Amino acid sequence: MKIVICEDDAQQRKFLQSTIVHSSLFQYENVEIALIASNPSEVLAYIQEHRADCFLLDIELQHEINGLELANTIRSKDPFATIVFITTYVEKLRLTFTYKVAALDFIVKNEPDLAENLIDTLHVAYQKHQNIHAQQIEMTFQVKIGEHIKFIPFDDIYCFCTSPIAHKIELKEKSGVYEFFSNLTDIEQQLDNRFFRCHRGYIVNLQHIHKIDSTYRKITMKNGSICHYSYGYKKAFMNALTSTSEIISK
Repeated sequence: MKIVICEDDAQQRKFLQSTIVHSSLFQYENVEIALIASNPSEVLAYIQEHRADCFLLDIELQHEINGLELANTIRSKDPFATIVFITTYVEKLRLTFTYKVAALDFIVKNEPDLAENLIDTLHVAYQKHQNIHAQQIEMTFQVKIGEHIKFIPFDDIYCFCTSPIAHKIELKEKSGVYEFFSNLTDIEQQLDNRFFRCHRGYIVNLQHIHKIDSTYRKITMKNGSICHYSYGYKKAFMNALTSTSEIISK
């Protein structure tokens, strides 16, 4: 979980950083403070290039952009980001409902149990992060490329097809093509119902089919890739397509 802190008071920034780093939360390897910012501009620049999971934002930032406006921008870029507001004035919390940013929690600076409240809230944020991460993994295909494992979202995959190289599969997705050792039978077990085995040599993503040529049993994917469906799969394939729109049949 990557944490971003935005607080214009240097003493408070130091306190927040120290509290987090020395807490039990830091026992987890995937928890880090990605950015400690003194003004919203630093955060805005950061989220243009990077993603963070949890934002601790002071509401009363001495800047042309306040913490609530910053949160609104963060939320528009990432609906799943966790936002925690920190404030000196309890009455300011009412404003958060006006901005409708769905904050996880509100922490008041001058409370005696500030550190405890902060860590409790971050533990909740961490659990939320883990749940989201688990859901995202469930919706991805894992492929080993060299010494690395790549997680490719199902939505990005156009098709799988057998490679001219024996025992290899080609995976065609939005950012390119990957080749790896496997077989379509094993791959089929790892996919959900948006995918269909339409031929002994092809599995297609039904949501990414652009055109079907029934004369030659040819499938054109949205990226231009050409696949085929066999006569034996035809009826089941056409039934699977009934729930899929935006397909041009020839």
